[in-house]
Amino acid sequence: MNKTNFKLNGLTALGVISLVGATLGISISAVQSQSVSTIKVDGSSTVFPITEAAAEEFQKAQRGRVRVTVGVSGTGGGFKKFCRGETDISGASRPILQKEMDQCKAAGIRYLELPVAYDALTVVVNPQNSWAKNLTVAELKKMWEPGAQGKVNNWNQIRQGFPNAPLKLFGPGANSGTFDYFTEAVVGKSKSSRGDFTASEDDNVLVQGVARDKNALGYFGYAYYAENQNKLKAVPVNGVLPSETTVKNGTYTPLSRPIFIYVSSKAAEKPEVKQFIQFYLQNGAKFSQEVKYVPLPASAYTTAQNHFNKKRFGTIFGGKESVGLKIEELMSREAKD
Repeated sequence: MNKTNFKLNGLTALGVISLVGATLGISISAVQSQSVSTIKVDGSSTVFPITEAAAEEFQKAQRGRVRVTVGVSGTGGGFKKFCRGETDISGASRPILQKEMDQCKAAGIRYLELPVAYDALTVVVNPQNSWAKNLTVAELKKMWEPGAQGKVNNWNQIRQGFPNAPLKLFGPGANSGTFDYFTEAVVGKSKSSRGDFTASEDDNVLVQGVARDKNALGYFGYAYYAENQNKLKAVPVNGVLPSETTVKNGTYTPLSRPIFIYVSSKAAEKPEVKQFIQFYLQNGAKFSQEVKYVPLPASAYTTAQNHFNKKRFGTIFGGKESVGLKIEELMSREAKD
């Protein structure tokens, strides 16, 4: 079928619906709204790949009965929408913060916090970079701390022996949970960063920026590095490369972190959302591996499903970042709460 015939047939179908709707006294939009439910998801670009994978498979299984939209506003941007009641689910690459908890409370939004995978936040350089074979957390801080703005502009200022070449930095924007986590883990204070770098909430923009400049360095979630290994080179931090093994054994610190979805209490009552969450958690390990994140132990997904079923609202993190949290420590917290 060519495109013209497809469009004509589509218009014919709409005409039939219109005729039926007119006969029964209802509109096309009413017919459509009765037949298709929509689940609205927004938030972290880091969590996006795993949620997108879950959404695609769930929609196939539902055969068009449920539509799942997945936006990317960053963790902070997603929570703003979530706490205004605009979305059902919010992806987050860090736990919900106190100010966001307050915003949700003021709006009457209760939520369930569900960890879905582990991420190895990855520092990357251009493949032509032959000198940054390892960086320490102290050297990363020297690059990214607020005092570096306008002053630390060359690689040779980071370490003796590095070339006299311009240091071009790429990183997530201020609405990103990855920005929050990285600055907390590396600089020592969340959102404390130099401002003279190329920022974007879209990790693909950061990938392209580093890929085009041999003097560039950036950071983002492991899934985006894994998808672009032909364009980028991961840098060991304190001598350790990010990988499933180093995340699981706890040696890739402090840049290993859990990633989450948050579900509003109102959305959790909807049958389609219940089905989606069950599907997401039942297949969480598979989706995590597909997009190159580190799956949680099977017991973690079972625990998350139990928390959802029992409506265990709130967070186990107290509105604070949790830097360097190992998988077994997360599991211990989940079990005790």
